[in-house]
Amino acid sequence: MPKKNTRNTKGRIISAAWKLFYEQGYEDTTIEDIVFESETSKGSFYHYFDGKGALLGTLAYVFDEKYEELKGTMDPALGAMEKLVYLNHELFAMIDGGVSLDLLARLLSTQLLARGEKHLLDRNRTYFKLLRQIIAEGQRTGELRVDATVNEIVKAYALWERALLYDWCLCGGEYSLVAYTDKVTPQFLEGYRATGGKKEFCFSGQIDSY
Repeated sequence: MPKKNTRNTKGRIISAAWKLFYEQGYEDTTIEDIVFESETSKGSFYHYFDGKGALLGTLAYVFDEKYEELKGTMDPALGAMEKLVYLNHELFAMIDGGVSLDLLARLLSTQLLARGEKHLLDRNRTYFKLLRQIIAEGQRTGELRVDATVNEIVKAYALWERALLYDWCLCGGEYSLVAYTDKVTPQFLEGYRATGGKKEFCFSGQIDSY
């Protein structure tokens, strides 16, 4: 039970912080605001974080909360590639609608400069566990190529998503992130489809052979 409470306290602080960062902006959000919104205490805050800046690296935690939610809503009947497109669409839609460009740029910057743990690359994240599960299943069913390992495909997919996020930040958010990824991610994934019939699909899960 204490471990569960510990996770809940840290999670409430993180969730409250990112909610406020989005609503008020990073610079205008204080530690006092975060403590009040999370209904915790300053002692609890400093037990987990050295300061407000330490929260920038926790956006990966927020992303993983989204993936946990999506695990329960994703249609199990979808193929592996459809599942990957669905996850990509849903996360990027969340970013488009709930994570400011400035905050995302800060996250990517802190991860580039971090000397120790890089949260985005943590292979124990829900994100990577879910990707490995989906891709392994896709290989077992013959949908995905087997001349690349599960880990190789996971790495390529994760790299692809980071590249999309980085470019969106680099371009100042001048285009719709979710509209663009809906267009190009299926094209990227086609390179990992097993030979024996090419199909075109969209994030909605509908498939049209051609």
